[in-house]
Amino acid sequence: MSVLHSKRNPSADQAAAMLSAPADLSPAASTGVRHTRISAAWVGVCAAAAVLVVLIVFMLQNTRSVEITFLGMHGTLPLALALLIAGVGVAIIAMVVGTARITQLRRRLSDRRH
Repeated sequence: MSVLHSKRNPSADQAAAMLSAPADLSPAASTGVRHTRISAAWVGVCAAAAVLVVLIVFMLQNTRSVEITFLGMHGTLPLALALLIAGVGVAIIAMVVGTARITQLRRRLSDRRH
């Protein structure tokens, strides 16, 4: 039996659904190359490197010192560093909220299974 033929025949409904479904015209589908975790990691590393280059340029262009006051503490920092610290703080808050939501959803899913 050929590799292209399945061992069981699809029903008429399944065959109609397969024919009416839009064809996947992505480059990966046309070449038969599958996306892997390594390829996704590589894209992530490349994107992170590009973001870091932009961040370095931003920091080099914003070296002027600014006065910072936070919770009774006073000091001066380069503008780029102050903005970077604020951005990291926001990212940490977003990760905490996201982790709490994922934990909540996993608990609900495990409760439904039992």
